[in-house]
Amino acid sequence: MRRKDREVTKVEEQLSILNDCKVCRIAVQDAQGLYIVPLNFGYSYEEGRLTLYFHSALSGRKIRAIEENGAVAFEMDCRHRLIEAEDACKYGYAFGSIIGSGTASIVQDTKEKQKALSLLMKHQTGKDFVFGSRQADAVTVFQLDVAAFSVKEHR
Repeated sequence: MRRKDREVTKVEEQLSILNDCKVCRIAVQDAQGLYIVPLNFGYSYEEGRLTLYFHSALSGRKIRAIEENGAVAFEMDCRHRLIEAEDACKYGYAFGSIIGSGTASIVQDTKEKQKALSLLMKHQTGKDFVFGSRQADAVTVFQLDVAAFSVKEHR
């Protein structure tokens, strides 16, 4: 990371930014080339490992790309605020952001899908939801096992 003064290294501060971000953009690659898509997400952070969870339609380009090549890059950002100044060149923009990469895979087990959907809804709404097997089987759920990520904040 070039701007070390903006790097966030404390786990509790990283998770605070992660909690504030509600949309994650994932980039996948298929025979047509690179493909990036914004998605709502949920997550778990256990024993220093970050796992992101997403839901999707049962089929489509994104799902095919993940099945063919699970390599994924991702980006999320939040805490947006314009920083004004007298001089145009001194304007700035406050933000928190997370970028990283990992491996995506389709979640097959219905109970795991139910858990992932509950985590997604908890992250998005702050509320606890329980999903039945019929609801879980109506969508594709995939997880992104994050191999590496970095967090930045500009206040």
